[in-house]
Amino acid sequence: MKMFDLQQDVYRPLWLRVVIVAVCLGWAAVEFVSGAPFWGILFGAVGLYAAHQFFIAFDPKDPDEADRKE
Repeated sequence: MKMFDLQQDVYRPLWLRVVIVAVCLGWAAVEFVSGAPFWGILFGAVGLYAAHQFFIAFDPKDPDEADRKE
């Protein structure tokens, strides 16, 4: 079991994935502007990781569909 499993079905809606990434990266910008680079880097890394998991590595297909095609 992974610590941060972002490949779950709850993240299937595109709007939810976009909002999560936007909030993380937006909060990183707020932290940088307020003079807290540690938190800015932390939230920026979380946002970039989420973006990778949601838009590059994410497979939005239903797991049952994938089993039927094989």
